[in-house]
Amino acid sequence: MSPRRRFLLLGAAATALILIIVLGIRLFANRADDGGPRPDQARPGTVLLVPGYGGSSTALNRLAENLTAAGRTAQVLSLPGDGTGDLLAQVETLNSAVRAARRDGSPSVDVIGYSAGGVVTRLWVDRDHGAESARRIVTLGSPLHGAKIAGVGAALAPDACPQACRELAPGSDILDSIDKPLPTGLPWLSIWTTDDETVQPPDSARQDGAVNLPLQSICPSAQVSHSDLPTNPQITALVIKALGTDPLTAPRACPA
Repeated sequence: MSPRRRFLLLGAAATALILIIVLGIRLFANRADDGGPRPDQARPGTVLLVPGYGGSSTALNRLAENLTAAGRTAQVLSLPGDGTGDLLAQVETLNSAVRAARRDGSPSVDVIGYSAGGVVTRLWVDRDHGAESARRIVTLGSPLHGAKIAGVGAALAPDACPQACRELAPGSDILDSIDKPLPTGLPWLSIWTTDDETVQPPDSARQDGAVNLPLQSICPSAQVSHSDLPTNPQITALVIKALGTDPLTAPRACPA
């Protein structure tokens, strides 16, 4: 083989090797240490909103309307058992909605979990490989580590504390199962209010691996109750921005 031909073959082999490495890096960038693919952050899909304990959708309907006005397709889920039954049954409802959205052509989903709906969302991520379908997640005042009121109800009045109530008690088996960091590469914003009178302590909403945001850290004068979280204009602005295509980072200023 002539030196020129040998040089050309070596050059072609080197080029092919570089292409393989580049493609591998790009592929790895869309995967995480669990080996699963991650949705394209530049292609937002349907937004699914998961109600809290009791299943009321009134407040989330207003948030969904604001998302629709911002150009997003948004759907508020109806939970089985009025949102007071088995949280894992609620996970199945969310998973069914995700599958339906994907079948209808949505490239991925964004999920908003309000209150206990955030716990349902976290369980879904853990049990149904949710990080492979969820482009981004936002939770609002979610008792990811339990709520004292649920613990008191489960201990002192178990007959008046439905299954979801017992499962939301601090230290429950179901909460212990998700007491771990998020899958790598899943953008998640957890917002809560220090005025929360329902989820105590309010920072039960803190999630390892998420962007954790007590509202008053950027809006010191804000007075927002637990029930106001889905309808507060400042939080709505934060949610819409978080579900955009810019990298999800901790906000530094209170929305106007």
